[in-house]
Amino acid sequence: MNEVLYPAFGVLLVDDEAPWLRTLSMTLEGPGGITNLETCRDSREVMARLASRDFGLVLLDLTMPYLSGETLLGKIVEEYPGTAVIVVSGLNQVDTAVRCMRAGAFDYFVKGVDDDRLLDGVRRALRLVQLEREHRDMSRRFLDGRLEHAEVFADIVTIDPGMRAIFSYIESVAPSAQPVLLTGESGTGKELVARALHRLGRPQGPLVSLNAAGLDDNVFADTLFGHVRGAFTGADAPRRGMLEQAAGGTLFLDEIGDLSSSSQVKLLRLLQEGEYYPLGSDEPKQATARIVVATHQDLAARQSAGEFRKDLYYRLRGHHLHLPPLRERRGDIPLLLRHFLDEAARELGKAPPSFPPQLPVLLGTYAFPGNVRELRGMVFDAVSVHTSKVLSMSTFQRAMGRQDGAAEPVAAPARIGNPFVGVDPLPSLAEAVNLLIDEAMERSAGNQTIASRLVGISQPALSKRLKQSRD
Repeated sequence: MNEVLYPAFGVLLVDDEAPWLRTLSMTLEGPGGITNLETCRDSREVMARLASRDFGLVLLDLTMPYLSGETLLGKIVEEYPGTAVIVVSGLNQVDTAVRCMRAGAFDYFVKGVDDDRLLDGVRRALRLVQLEREHRDMSRRFLDGRLEHAEVFADIVTIDPGMRAIFSYIESVAPSAQPVLLTGESGTGKELVARALHRLGRPQGPLVSLNAAGLDDNVFADTLFGHVRGAFTGADAPRRGMLEQAAGGTLFLDEIGDLSSSSQVKLLRLLQEGEYYPLGSDEPKQATARIVVATHQDLAARQSAGEFRKDLYYRLRGHHLHLPPLRERRGDIPLLLRHFLDEAARELGKAPPSFPPQLPVLLGTYAFPGNVRELRGMVFDAVSVHTSKVLSMSTFQRAMGRQDGAAEPVAAPARIGNPFVGVDPLPSLAEAVNLLIDEAMERSAGNQTIASRLVGISQPALSKRLKQSRD
């Protein structure tokens, strides 16, 4: 398996002193986890290096033979405005630092500065370059409306324009190292989206998934970070945590809305620092996995209620994808129906059945609280019991809480759900009935049998009312 380099673009270290380049490289690669490094000792080669490959960050000395660092700084800023430059110089002079910053340097450090301060500056520069590149890429994709890797989304069956826009966004943020937050009701396909993000952004590494629901703080920490031998009673052997298992790939944390406050702190520190400590260890490890998290809960509401940390919430919202429920993409129902029929037939060893044309219309009248997962379960249940060539609608009607020929049970509406609240003047009873029937016919695509069930009357009674309204 090929090593996954971080970041996706190169980091160029420029200094004429070989020992300093070695020291700087070790600092960036070790505690910093930055592996996509290249060094240059001859200042005359810098511009040619920048022209030959993609560098997003340059760490530049000032005092060098041939071309000075200040001269190179001006050239880089002018010719490669998307490349950040951090000056790391032996000159501890305020006027020199001010001059470099005015010339366009991202930051200025004096050699010998604390490693943590230098790494913090480098990480901030990397984040800025990544965000700027993602913004440009996202703008370009939304303008041309094309998918460059449509095959990655083959598992997500849809023709919905909103889902296509989500695919474009996924292509834009997939190369980023920043976390991605997936929200949406249960059954909307968050795990499939996480898989697409992985295939696009980190295909060389593994995809490791963890469902955080029900995990207490100790189990969450041990599962995520691992432990060393003797970390606690019963820890007879070291254990690799899921972060280490996902190194160079993607770690998918599902149901993070259920995390305890202590676990939320641990996740926040991981995202902020990019490093973690296995339980019982004093040696930090660098996290190289892309973090993708998902929840069906309303994190904004939980944050407002004090149940979810505000700083973690905003850290996760850097890249946010909200997946729409199936009831908001009803045009996908016929497509999903055919897809799941074929899948169920293969798994159950049956010939794919055909279905009555009224079935997609009937399904389109249902709210699908369980979303795509619920539709799949309905189809598999129907295929497992069917015996004829044409699929029966009765299994679906039972799953939807409806019986053949009977009206759908309707709960008494609360006052706030009354559609006539605030309507003035009120329609007459005949007008209200006609409006209700018109809406039922619209939802049922003109099918009187289905429309009659929606409004709770028999099909002959509905036909009679339709005839009266036309006369």
